[in-house]
Amino acid sequence: MSENITEATIRIRMSAHDAHYAGNLVDGARILSLFGDVGTEIHIRYDGDEGLFAAYKSVEFLAPVYAGDFIEARARLVRVGNTSREIEYEAWKVCAPAPEKGETAADVLEAPILVCKATGIGVTLKERQRITHGE
Repeated sequence: MSENITEATIRIRMSAHDAHYAGNLVDGARILSLFGDVGTEIHIRYDGDEGLFAAYKSVEFLAPVYAGDFIEARARLVRVGNTSREIEYEAWKVCAPAPEKGETAADVLEAPILVCKATGIGVTLKERQRITHGE
């Protein structure tokens, strides 16, 4: 079975420590941190090296994230240059607390909510690319 080298996913629960604003709202920078993790995995799978993040081309925050939410961050390699790697990112809320149903209640969301999407560029220096792709 071959592994998909062009996609990566991580799922994590936002904690009270992640809440930065009133009402347990999580700072958008926390979502970008998750994008950094899945983007790094893309570089490792594609190049055998963690690479370096260069820039975001776009970032859109689409829905709030709160402490207790489970977020699934996804990355997909969409373009490969000589050293550059363009990656599309999405973050989806997949579970959320349901305090109105009980102190420790939570729900798996029937339809996950897209909370953030972005496009970024990473770079893996030529001398650090350890995996060849038949070029």
